[in-house]
Amino acid sequence: MPGLRADYFRRAEGERIATVGCYSIGDREVLMAWGYVDEEHCRHNAVRDPEGGWHAAADGCPDVELVRDGQTVVGLAVRAPDGQWIRA
Repeated sequence: MPGLRADYFRRAEGERIATVGCYSIGDREVLMAWGYVDEEHCRHNAVRDPEGGWHAAADGCPDVELVRDGQTVVGLAVRAPDGQWIRA
């Protein structure tokens, strides 16, 4: 998606490697997801509130949908734990 940036961070935790992905569009953070590199899916995620704070962390991978204008991707929407879709 144009403008989407992902920064990944890793650190050793005993015999495992913990990782977090921080996703942003422009200068606005949208989502963080974390777990361990040997896991197939996210262990937890947190969605940025439009007011600038963070929703409480939720288990698993977040629900994400592309926002389109016809065939063109113009943004994305991430579902917060309260069911609200946050558009970016």
